[in-house]
Amino acid sequence: MGEFNAGNDRDAGVDDQIFSCLNPDSPKSFFLFAGAGSGKTRSLVNVLTRFKELYGEYFKLRRQKVAVITYTNAACDEIIHRLDYDMAFHVSTIHSFSWELISHLTSDIKAWLRINLTKEIAEIAIAQGKSKNLMNKTSVERARKIESKTRRLNSLPNILRFTYNPNGDNLTKDSLNHSEVIAITADFIENKHLMQDIVACRFPIILVDESQDTKKDLIDALFALQKRKSKIFSLGLFGDTMQRIYSDGKENLDKNLPTEWITPSKVMNHRSNKRIINLVNDIRKTVDNQIQVPRPEKQEGIVKFFISTRDANKAFIESEVAKKMAIATNDPLWSLSSNQVKMLILEHHMAARRMGFFEFFEPLYEQDKIKTGLLDGSNSTIGFFTRIILPLIKAHQDGDKFTLAKIVKSHSLLLQRNKLIESNDPSETLKLTNRACRDLCALWNGNQDPSLMQIVRNIEDSGLFPIPEALYPLASNNVSSIKSLNEEDEEISTDTTLKAWERALEVPFSQIVYYERYLSEKSNFGTHQGVKGLEYSRVMVIIDDEEAKGFLFSYDKLFGSRELSPGDQKNMDEGKETGIDRTKRLFYVACSRAKDSLAIVAYSDNPVTVKLNLLKYGWFKESEVEIINDKIA
Repeated sequence: MGEFNAGNDRDAGVDDQIFSCLNPDSPKSFFLFAGAGSGKTRSLVNVLTRFKELYGEYFKLRRQKVAVITYTNAACDEIIHRLDYDMAFHVSTIHSFSWELISHLTSDIKAWLRINLTKEIAEIAIAQGKSKNLMNKTSVERARKIESKTRRLNSLPNILRFTYNPNGDNLTKDSLNHSEVIAITADFIENKHLMQDIVACRFPIILVDESQDTKKDLIDALFALQKRKSKIFSLGLFGDTMQRIYSDGKENLDKNLPTEWITPSKVMNHRSNKRIINLVNDIRKTVDNQIQVPRPEKQEGIVKFFISTRDANKAFIESEVAKKMAIATNDPLWSLSSNQVKMLILEHHMAARRMGFFEFFEPLYEQDKIKTGLLDGSNSTIGFFTRIILPLIKAHQDGDKFTLAKIVKSHSLLLQRNKLIESNDPSETLKLTNRACRDLCALWNGNQDPSLMQIVRNIEDSGLFPIPEALYPLASNNVSSIKSLNEEDEEISTDTTLKAWERALEVPFSQIVYYERYLSEKSNFGTHQGVKGLEYSRVMVIIDDEEAKGFLFSYDKLFGSRELSPGDQKNMDEGKETGIDRTKRLFYVACSRAKDSLAIVAYSDNPVTVKLNLLKYGWFKESEVEIINDKIA
């Protein structure tokens, strides 16, 4: 985000208010309303830079830190960099922070798990006892869960220390999953006096970014900690309740705060052009009274809403929309081939379809034990292709013999030190390795695109690299060779998971190339949820409930092309949150990413109804809404 003249900043006094709360001798707690594009990160860094100058050495001498909890690893890295890696600050994601607090409390974690697992087993057993058919899918799954949880309960005495990876899958017996780490931390902070003393002493100031989407139980625990330690502890929450897009966040976080809390508000939007700010203000006007204002020097900006039928050729429609936006904005970079348009989709598999890695992605995405690692790239089996095979083949095709040799030396089984020592003729081993590498690379000769299965079996035959455990049963085409593995130990423990890998290995290697491009954010795709906090000059928001296959969000209901369910109506009558509320917030987040121009493409069974409702809501002008089809001459 570019620099701006503080003299034009209507929120100039907000940083002073926040800084005054961080006085170690007189701590105060606060909730900062910071809407989209309000410069929240800039305020956070400015305040902490001032804090470092005045109190940094004092904190270091007392071995204390300011904890800054952010929502993503990317946000962590940015803040750490902008604070010059100063040791007065502990910047981390909520999962990493939680693990930092509890990682050494093995006996306490065991006690918590023992109680929790016993309770969960009893609850499932009660439900199972009411089942009239123990052979249906639900009952079979319940029985599997009881067996799995009982096995885990019985294994607790043998665990010497728990493990946890905040950024990946946690599948071994001694590992905790993401929800457990948060739940345990929240329980310990709220109910263990010693933990309260430790947290308040180590981190006298805790600042939580995107607090509206931080797990409700942990937020409640931090509130309890602040109440008990208010004389020595400051809790600062940065957020915008309109940007709460996950159901496990705390509703109405800004309501009913303790009277002594400070509640500053940033009203300027430094990001977007005027028309975009007016749109997001209109979207939220029925939710709260928060209104943002643009910077005086901002341009008017352009917003367009395009509607097409679900059976249209979507690639054609989206290309045509880009062409229309290029004309409307007089901006040649509004072209899908320019890679300068950020396309926001509802679910990752929508990008997988458009980018050409759907057949690889879909079967793995359906497996809960693989899903997390698939989405963040941490899955070790997928990493076999993205971190070894992909760079190896790229080096081969580029003629980069140095990089190719480096990869083989780092990962090859044939060049392990002990094997070279044991070999009667090391030079022969090197020749064997070179031959295995050449044979593998030959699969791409003549612009061929080998399947992942061909690659795995080639490597299994040559022994060039170790085959991932999950693929071992498939590498020799002998599924009966599956090892007997404990369900908590490995990702290949169920038949459905093995079948998912079998389907994924049928795809050509080019799908790995496209998948890695999407994962590394080199593509122009992102999800409505995943781009929160980011900004782009040109944004295309793609909406299609049917393709997204979601149940928490419904743009069809928001735009009035689908009737409310009885449950929706009941929730509305009782003042409870509905899918429409969640969808409106998600729409706000997606639209507010745009800096200069915004196109929304909605696929619907009733385009005319959608258009009429958009005009009735007052969100768009007649000239901004267009029904488009793929029969354009």
